[in-house]
Order: sequence, then C-alpha cells, then structure tokens
Amino acid sequence: MCMQKNNLYKGSLSTIILSLLKEQGKMYGYKITREVEKITSGQMVITEGALYPTLHKLEAKGLLSVEIKKVNNRVRKYYFITEKGKKETVNLLREMKSFIENMEIILNPKLA
Repeated sequence: MCMQKNNLYKGSLSTIILSLLKEQGKMYGYKITREVEKITSGQMVITEGALYPTLHKLEAKGLLSVEIKKVNNRVRKYYFITEKGKKETVNLLREMKSFIENMEIILNPKLA
C-alpha cells in the first residue's frame, strides 16, 4: 500500500473494524485483513502492525470482546463487538459520513 493511502485510512481503522464486526459477527485478525482486502478489491490493505494495536485498544475501551478457541491445534482469538461497541459504531459511522460529505463539498464546490 502506498503511503498516501496508508495515512488516509489510519484514522478510519477503528471505524472499519467495528463496522465489519458489527455486520459480520466474530472474526479473527487474519480474517479481518482478508475481508477488508476482498471488499475493497485489494485497494485497502491492513497490516498486522496496524490491526492488532487497534484491536487491543478497542478491546481495552470495552468496544470489543475476545473469545479464544482452538482450531486445528492452534489457538485463535476471535474478536466480536460488544453492545457498547455497537453504539459507538453508530456514532463513528455518522461522523464518517459527515466527514465524507464535507470532503465532497471541499473537493467539488460546484456541487454544494
């Protein structure tokens, strides 16, 4: 991923993760990264270095919970959204939509 794209999505990573988990239910880290790549046709790539610190922050805030399962003799952490996380996701999505609308106005003033 080029640096410009990386900087643009960094501030949106919590919103992306919460929204994805709200829609799709519990997922483990690698699955989250693959799903985002699939949905965006490879345009957005989330690195492990960005994903796991964000997951841990969301868990610490009580927005995510973790379930540990053994799969094929390997321990796998599944993340799922809490009720508090669902409420926060609604707020974050509202903020994101407002931001996008304002960016459209700034970038295309003739449309305003």
